[in-house]
Amino acid sequence: MFRSQSAQHLQSSRGNRLKRKLIEVSLPLEAINRESAREKEPFTRRHPRALHIWWARRPLTAARAVLFAQLVDDPSSHPEEFPTEEEQKRERARLHDLIERLAVWENTWDTALFEEARREILRSNGGAAPALFDPFAGGGTIPLEAQRLGLKSRASDLNPVAVLINKALIDLPPRFKDRKPVYPGAADTQGLWAGADGLATDVREYGAWLFGQAERRAGGNYPLVAVPGGSTARAIGWIWCRAVACPNPACGATLPLVRSWWLSKKKGKEAFISPSVVPDPTHPSGRCVEFTVVHGAAGGPKSGDDGTVNRVGATCLACHTGADLKYVRAEGIAGRIATQLMAVVAEGNRRRIYVSPSEVQSSAAAVARPSSIPDASIPPQAPSFRVQAYGMTRWTDLFTDRQLSTLSTFSDLVAEARTKALEDGADPEYADAIATYLGLAVSRYTDMSNALCSWNQANENVRALFARQAVPMTWDFVEANPFGQIGLAGPIESVCNSLYVGIGESGSSAQASATDVDFSGYVVSTDPPYYDNIGYSDLSDFFYVWLRRSLRDVHPELLSTMLVPKADELVANPYRHDGRQGARRFFEEGFRRVFANARQSANTDVPVTVYYAFKQSETDPSGEASTGWETLLEGMIWAGWEITSTWPIRSERTARSVGLGTNALASSIVLSLRPRPDGAPVADRREYIDVLRDELPIRLRALQQADIAPVDLAQSAIGPGIGVFSRFAKVVEPNGDRVTVREALRLINVVLSEVLSDQEVDFDTDTRWCVKWFETHGFDRAGYGEAETLASAYNTSVGGLDRSGAVHAKAGEVRLLTTVELPSAYRPERDEHITLWEVALHLVKALDETGLAEAGRILEGASNRVDVEAVKELAYLVFAIAEKRSMAQVAGMFNALVTSWPEVNAAARAHASSAPNATEQAMLALDDELGD
Repeated sequence: MFRSQSAQHLQSSRGNRLKRKLIEVSLPLEAINRESAREKEPFTRRHPRALHIWWARRPLTAARAVLFAQLVDDPSSHPEEFPTEEEQKRERARLHDLIERLAVWENTWDTALFEEARREILRSNGGAAPALFDPFAGGGTIPLEAQRLGLKSRASDLNPVAVLINKALIDLPPRFKDRKPVYPGAADTQGLWAGADGLATDVREYGAWLFGQAERRAGGNYPLVAVPGGSTARAIGWIWCRAVACPNPACGATLPLVRSWWLSKKKGKEAFISPSVVPDPTHPSGRCVEFTVVHGAAGGPKSGDDGTVNRVGATCLACHTGADLKYVRAEGIAGRIATQLMAVVAEGNRRRIYVSPSEVQSSAAAVARPSSIPDASIPPQAPSFRVQAYGMTRWTDLFTDRQLSTLSTFSDLVAEARTKALEDGADPEYADAIATYLGLAVSRYTDMSNALCSWNQANENVRALFARQAVPMTWDFVEANPFGQIGLAGPIESVCNSLYVGIGESGSSAQASATDVDFSGYVVSTDPPYYDNIGYSDLSDFFYVWLRRSLRDVHPELLSTMLVPKADELVANPYRHDGRQGARRFFEEGFRRVFANARQSANTDVPVTVYYAFKQSETDPSGEASTGWETLLEGMIWAGWEITSTWPIRSERTARSVGLGTNALASSIVLSLRPRPDGAPVADRREYIDVLRDELPIRLRALQQADIAPVDLAQSAIGPGIGVFSRFAKVVEPNGDRVTVREALRLINVVLSEVLSDQEVDFDTDTRWCVKWFETHGFDRAGYGEAETLASAYNTSVGGLDRSGAVHAKAGEVRLLTTVELPSAYRPERDEHITLWEVALHLVKALDETGLAEAGRILEGASNRVDVEAVKELAYLVFAIAEKRSMAQVAGMFNALVTSWPEVNAAARAHASSAPNATEQAMLALDDELGD
């Protein structure tokens, strides 16, 4: 193939580069993604996310695997030790096995495993563990996992909430490692205090003290509930609705804004709220709405009659007049949205008890608003906020007066707990640490204790505000009892469970802008903001105002400002940066400064790794695009970086099992970067395409051999493709204009399609006909004449295709058979007209309907008749075609075949080892003939 001088120069210069790391060559991606999805399950044991809310956290197990692969040499870097491809492959498999074990969440506390991983890191780095720096530390995923692997970990972030989270994760636990607790009597409860056990015990004990003090001071605001049978019970929460006056002048009755009347739909535990309009001489309209709790499903709301408000507006229960949301918003801005108690949820014997509202319960909430509360303003156009339009313009508006009073009590007691710890013998730094964790617990609890939490009918529990990165409006809300089952005790225990000391030394966390930090000597791995996806500073103000109230004396420099700094936050916020174009310029220039800074001083022995949440967000004549993704790549390339790999990290369940129904795009992409050598050549568009066509087939084949899921193949192929683009100083169009990243990505996709199509030369002619037919018609019928014309082009016949068992040709029409139509118990070793297409479809059918054992039997039976690796290549191609045709189920089935390929191979080997010998096979064949 033609090679330009620029391409040859690049190829020769690559041989003089630093040792390639594993992440630049190969990852056990499916195992990492599988464990990442498991980690996201809500009850993952001792997960650091329980320490405090942060948005868009990357899975810790994925970060752990990426860091290891970033730091450990690929076997190809040591030809003196692994001279052959086979030896390199075996060594790579050994390292993959270690990564797969590291990626299992339950192995997080396996010290021996992490010591094994650390030895590998030391072996690849001259016997010294590199220091790791994350300049966008956020929720602390990367710094914490670096510390677990034995690295010195440094974290920075502009956001003080993020800095505080990182201090609590990587700085404080190792600093107070193996210390006995100071709380009176606690040290006597066990003999040996290892790791963070003593610190966790003190946080737990002083937390219990804080809780008890708070209940004595504020518990009277939360009375017991009279329940059926004449007894009383502790409340779990109070369910309120917002209400406005009916806009009908002739009515004027209270119009409750209710999302749903149902309290519980659990079978046998059904309960709902029944509203009724009753006379009320004290109300200006003479009428009001009363609420009664009804148990059982009989008479419950029907579909379409579940609540008074929807996306359009509300309906008055008294006169049935409609009130659009514009009216409701106007009432909110005028301060005329009221609240009314609808039901009380009480603790029962292993069940919830729902009770109708009473005057006692309603009046208990009418407490005086405290004077010293964090009463700062909510930014008028904060991203993903909806509450300002309804008059909720200050952070205090998001809480009831009773919640404000209790949270203020909790905050005051954090300082008092610190004073008590000092009196009990703690040194000031240790007392500060205890207070920090208690302050985080109080802050964490505000997510469950605000006037935007809702009642979850499915699991009969409180749905926290930050189920996603937004502050939406809620019509009916639940006010949790801070001294009940959903109280402050839960976050305190969660904080204690999140404390952990691994094999690494104490890390550091500081407030700094990523554009100004010093990267000197550090390995860099980071998860930067995602263009305009999340407004971190605006969202974190919700917590900051409470953290500042609790911990300003403990962290005076960090919590000095009234709100989180926003002007320099590296997100594309049109509100702050003069519209969309200004926001894009700000984001792009900021990223260029960050990566240019890192290019000058970061450790160049190890590639940089960067996470990015891929999001298709725009469409132009060339197809869908992601401005944030392209801006990130532009910034990296402009700053002198070469992209050496891209790996999709999926933390959602994928189409491994077809029943899950999906081949969802990766939730984020990890890129590895190396400094581009000085003096890199300029290339024109033609040269770039030539190098792509030269290199991409080899890299693509390697990805396929590594069983990369078809759903991830296009994103993984960006790595070698954009790597070629970024190796040039620039790529120019024939007219001299610079080729953009968007155009480079489009060309990569074009060449990728060519490469996949070129792999058809490995297929038999009948399979190539099936591929082309599927590309045009899917499984639909078409005319015989068209089928015969295509068959002639591929030197086959429709009759032969019909006999192959993959095609149905009757009555002048032709179509491909679906997996449902294929016969069961397929025996490829006896197939007189075997094709790759037929084998692939039978494998898909077996996985979907029967399981691995049957798929293994088919693959083993076909192994002497067809090239089984070509079957896998066919699966990649069919997946790509099915995606283009929007055939999600078919794409999912072929995705599952590839991601299950190692297990199918193992099942084939197991079947071969248990197969009968030659004599037994002859006897079985004779039996078959006699049977026929």
